[in-house]
Amino acid sequence: MSDTQTVPGRIMAAEMAEQPAVLQRILDEGAPKIFEVASQIAARKPRFVLLTARGTSDNAALYAKYLIEILLGKPAGLTSMSTTTAYGAKPDLTDVLVITVSQSGGSPDLVASTKAAREAGAITLAVTNNAGSPLAEVSEFHIDVLAGPEKALPATKTYTAELLALYLLIEGLRGGDGAAAKDLPELATGILARQDEVKALAERYRFAQRLVITSRGYGYPTAREAALKLMETTYIPASPFSGADLLHGPLAMVDNVSPVIAIVPDGKGGEALQPVLDRLRGRGADLVVVGQQAQVEAASAGFALPAGVPEEVQPILEILPLQLLAYEVTIARGQDPDAPRALAKVTETH
Repeated sequence: MSDTQTVPGRIMAAEMAEQPAVLQRILDEGAPKIFEVASQIAARKPRFVLLTARGTSDNAALYAKYLIEILLGKPAGLTSMSTTTAYGAKPDLTDVLVITVSQSGGSPDLVASTKAAREAGAITLAVTNNAGSPLAEVSEFHIDVLAGPEKALPATKTYTAELLALYLLIEGLRGGDGAAAKDLPELATGILARQDEVKALAERYRFAQRLVITSRGYGYPTAREAALKLMETTYIPASPFSGADLLHGPLAMVDNVSPVIAIVPDGKGGEALQPVLDRLRGRGADLVVVGQQAQVEAASAGFALPAGVPEEVQPILEILPLQLLAYEVTIARGQDPDAPRALAKVTETH
């Protein structure tokens, strides 16, 4: 095709490829500002944290929930915005940190919920890719994830940028230096260079009728984000489950022709997932693993991730081969991942 402007997936491919540079930009340019914001918030001594988001950003918020509870030892929850925007509830949020995560910062319910939280006494922080957004304007604090304009409808670089920005924020809140993230740009470059491996893997799912995606711990937000990416680009129904929840009933739908993707963290999350993997293999499932080499070798197929990465930042790398997988399966099915049907870049929920 001579006109490169019409190549399906051209924009998504370019934005996925930008991710190492975006991660490096956050470490070089964004980290000082993030740590400054974290210092100011820490001085206010919030008693717990509420996270507000939709879609892809909701999966980033779930990652932050794990970080807050594990690294900070503070309770954290995901808000139900309709309690405020639809039902008019007025909770007492004095000394509560409310973090609202949004790529565009433009969705009316996010803006309204954050404004209401601030009026209810919360410390409000917006994490967006748009410093001039309405959400940034109504929040007391703002962190720019510095991903640059994102034109493809499926969010890729903004998701990993949100993850890294949130990790650095929480590191700052506990007085850490974020050193676990320093090698991420180089490691991300290495993973993205292995697209041919993912293209071969994509052939398994070209004609799939449904997918099950599972993980535990820090990997669970990755399972949810991978399912979202696959559904919005390939249109294949993809069900994400915590490994613990998968054993409580949904395992019954898995048989020897059911494709299952397992994200296996290198650490406690992976250890907790092991009984689930054993059960899946026992049922003869077509099990593909994104994880360490030994786990990949024990599965039907998979993608090996770099060893020695601290578990709390592994999600920033885990999602990369799954973004590529969504892209490659979509192309193989003759669809355009840049423009999924029925989607808009800014989703205006109320």
